[in-house]
Amino acid sequence: MTTAVHQAGQTMEPREFKSDLKPIWCPGCGDFGVLQALYRALSAVGRPPHEIAFVSGIGCSSRIPGYTTAYGFNSVHGRALPIAQGIKIANPDLLVLVAGGDGDGFSIGGGHLPHAVRRNLDLTYVVMDNQIYGLTKGQLSPTSHRGLQTVTSGYGSLEEPVNPLLYTLAYGAGFVAQGTPADMPGLTSVIEEAIRFPGFAFVNVQSPCVTFGEAEWQLKAHKAQMKSLAGLGHDPADRLKAMALAAQYGEELYTGVFYRNPNPAPTYDALVVERQAELRDQALPRERILDLFRKDGGR
Repeated sequence: MTTAVHQAGQTMEPREFKSDLKPIWCPGCGDFGVLQALYRALSAVGRPPHEIAFVSGIGCSSRIPGYTTAYGFNSVHGRALPIAQGIKIANPDLLVLVAGGDGDGFSIGGGHLPHAVRRNLDLTYVVMDNQIYGLTKGQLSPTSHRGLQTVTSGYGSLEEPVNPLLYTLAYGAGFVAQGTPADMPGLTSVIEEAIRFPGFAFVNVQSPCVTFGEAEWQLKAHKAQMKSLAGLGHDPADRLKAMALAAQYGEELYTGVFYRNPNPAPTYDALVVERQAELRDQALPRERILDLFRKDGGR
């Protein structure tokens, strides 16, 4: 069943995934580029919108499901991953994507990430990482670098930032990549690869906040700083080398696929389908299940 999801689909145009809602991000926000890359990646994959579910949490980036024609669920802060897992288990045939930001995904929602990775459901998690809480007016976020001055760190942050690339690799994710809207073909490519990967796939997108983000970390700077992993000859099957490169998060802007497991493990949703098939003949009638909860055990 999971294999069928990743087979080549029908020809779709990017505009077919675009809803009538107009994005209300600040002009120049990196999320515009992420949205366009998603349209293009979904077009290349070829699954029609009614076969796609898009889940998000809370934040600027979490508006994305409403800007697509797929099924969308804008959930509560930090809880997009467990909701997406429930959707995938309930309907494994759906292509399920998750969108969020660095605050949503690595602060209040950070505890869900390792469990989503270890369960290895067939999900694609796209995080728009701008190192700031943009929607709530510029507070320190989990990926803000040490020393950053914000409205909640007037004298500079004392904390080390979260390294989302190294975290997900250490948790055991089968696919880890990074992109930037400064390189639209590259960003589209890694999102498409993530969607096609049979298992949990994580894409960290350096998506600058033009209102509260640092001037030296905007799209023009990205174009000058970014280094293609493919151009460096990196082998995505080499997990240890991927971790060494990921450890330079915040110092170097590497783009492309850090790690792609050459032998993907079975996905949780596929295993659930198998278990259900094994137990189908042993299933009790609904009335009998209700009897089990009676005080006398249904006797």
